[in-house]
Amino acid sequence: MATWLVVGLGNPGPAYAATRHNVGWLVADLLAERAGAQLSASRRMRAEIAETRMAGGRLGGVGADAQKVVLCKPTTFMNESGRAVRSVADFLKVTPDHIVAIHDELDLNPGQFRVKVGGGDNGHNGLRSMRQHLGTGDFLRVRFGIGRPPGRRSVTDWVLGGWSGSEAEDVAVDVELGADAVESLIRDGLTATQNAFNGYGGRGQ
Repeated sequence: MATWLVVGLGNPGPAYAATRHNVGWLVADLLAERAGAQLSASRRMRAEIAETRMAGGRLGGVGADAQKVVLCKPTTFMNESGRAVRSVADFLKVTPDHIVAIHDELDLNPGQFRVKVGGGDNGHNGLRSMRQHLGTGDFLRVRFGIGRPPGRRSVTDWVLGGWSGSEAEDVAVDVELGADAVESLIRDGLTATQNAFNGYGGRGQ
């Protein structure tokens, strides 16, 4: 069976760890935890990587239906993410239709998800870099809603900002849902995952 490459987009370093722009990293961390896998830094790949299997309907499972899944957190900054993704994809011989990118999305309400394949980058530097280095935008995306900044707060300040105490509790639930969406994509396919996750309006509705 073909290998899956699951990419959590984000920025390295403790200053960015709990920010809206790093929700992809948070989902990747949770997927590794679910799988019982350890993300390890690879200087050559410029990423943290963990290898697991999807079998019996879950990550970390064992069975004849096992599919190899590689979790990846690029340790370049966001606008260079594509370099790391291309390196890992080439090494593993993963094609774009088996690459899943998890990223923050300004145009979706907090708590809202959209799962899709292909499309533009909508101003997201991580997606732009992936498209440039892979030579195509036809990879799968789990779009994780963070909403637009209120008032006159800048987009940069918003995406690089964190959450209040009550918001952080909601985000923990959202991260669980994001991980569920990734597992569903690998296990059940695109259409079933869209039907399950694309209908919810999020907390802003």
